[in-house]
Amino acid sequence: MDIQVQNFAVAHRRRRPAVVEVGGFVAGFTPDTDSPYFNYATPLPGSEPSDRDVAALIEVFRERGLLPRLEFAPSAAPRVEPALRAAGFGTEAVHEYLVCTPATLTVPQFSDGAPPVDTPTTDEEYAALDAALAEAFGEPIASSAAGVARLRRVQEGGGAVRFVRAPDGGCAGGASCSAVAEDTAELSGVGTRPAYRGRGIAAAVTAALTDAMFAQGAGSVWLEYSGDGSRRVYERIGYRPQGKRLYLSLPPERRP
Repeated sequence: MDIQVQNFAVAHRRRRPAVVEVGGFVAGFTPDTDSPYFNYATPLPGSEPSDRDVAALIEVFRERGLLPRLEFAPSAAPRVEPALRAAGFGTEAVHEYLVCTPATLTVPQFSDGAPPVDTPTTDEEYAALDAALAEAFGEPIASSAAGVARLRRVQEGGGAVRFVRAPDGGCAGGASCSAVAEDTAELSGVGTRPAYRGRGIAAAVTAALTDAMFAQGAGSVWLEYSGDGSRRVYERIGYRPQGKRLYLSLPPERRP
C-alpha cells in the first residue's frame, strides 16, 4: 500500500496550480498561500537523490520564500530520507495512515439518527464550511476567499466536499476528499466546531465522503488521524492501519 499511496502523492502534487519537478522530486505549490501544508514536495517511488538533487530541491523552495518541506511514505523511497537528513532536514511528524475499502466500509449507527450530510453548492455554504474548519483547527482567520476557492476546486475537480449544517443555518463541521488517483483517494480536513463535537458529525461526514469516492470507482480511501479519539471514529467506519508517512522540513538556520 505504501507504493500506491506514494504514487497517489506524486499524482496529487502534479495537480497543484504550480508544479516543479527536479531530481526525482515533485514540488507542488499553491500561490495564494504560503502555508507549508499547501506547498511541499514528495519523491517519486524508488528515488535515489544525490546531494545535488537535494540542493536543487531546496533552491526551488528558497526562490519562492517558502519552507523546504516534504511529505512521503519512506518505505516507498528508502534512499530519500538519508539524503534529506544529510542536508539538515529534520522531522516534523510521523503519521500512521488508515485505509478503507468497499469491503471494510461500515455505515455508522446513530441512536438519535444520523446527522444530515450535505454537499455545498453556494458561495455562502462554502464560506460557512471554510469558517467551521478554521474554528475546528484553531486557525486565526475565520474564512477567506482563497479557502473557499480551494474547497470549490476539490468538489469541481473530481473530489468531494461534505458538511453538516448547524441549527442556526451555518456549518457545524465537514471535510473533503481528493479526486481519485492511482485507484485511491485521500480524505482530509475532518473538522467539527467545538460547540458541536460529540454528536457524530465527523463519523457521518467521513462515511459519506468515503462512500461517495467508492461510487466514483475508487478502490480505497486513506487518511491520517490526529489522535486516539479520531482513530476510533475512523476504525468504526472501516479504516484500518496500513503504513506510515514522514514529514520533513529544513529549519531556517540549516538552509544553505
